[in-house]
Amino acid sequence: MEQIISSFSPDSAGYGFMWVILFVGMAAGGIAIERFIYIILRSSKGRGEFMKNLASLLQADKTDEALNYSQASKLPLGKVIYSVLVNKDEGRAAMENGLDEAYLTEAPRINRYLNMISVVANIATLLGLLGTIYGLIYTFDAVANKPAAERPAALADGIAVAMGTTFMGLVVAIPLMFIQGVLAMQSERIIQEMEEKGLKIVNILVKE
Repeated sequence: MEQIISSFSPDSAGYGFMWVILFVGMAAGGIAIERFIYIILRSSKGRGEFMKNLASLLQADKTDEALNYSQASKLPLGKVIYSVLVNKDEGRAAMENGLDEAYLTEAPRINRYLNMISVVANIATLLGLLGTIYGLIYTFDAVANKPAAERPAALADGIAVAMGTTFMGLVVAIPLMFIQGVLAMQSERIIQEMEEKGLKIVNILVKE
């Protein structure tokens, strides 16, 4: 661990790669935190309770209360349901149009920036690979051009650069890829549920 920390020092030949990978990882980490808050905490939490309460209102034929309840919800699902209920007196076509409009507005907000996390994870991996290649070039140059007395230290430095940058790139990339996978799976679930529940509400209101 001390060797990795020392790789950030200007005394290390590959310190530039280490800092770039770190900054790239921090930027992606900020995006991941923002997406976690929006997808998990703001868009996902409370969906079950919302649908349970909404179903109770609709079963009791309290459509106006259901409309107000969905309008007050901050969930993307609530906004989709509201777009259906607000058009219930206009017929099925109007409700479906409202559903489509709300869906096309909310779905991109949920998926926003998710691809950037995986892109940055790949960039971190490639930067680690680039640092590895640089370290190997540094090592070969030491073998070819350094005096015999300086070769052991130069070889050790070059190998440290090669291994350290690879390690750092993977340390940044692996968690980011995992987080992106979890968030993408959850966002897909929310988006599918918005469409599914919206259509079910349309069908319920049409039957009435």
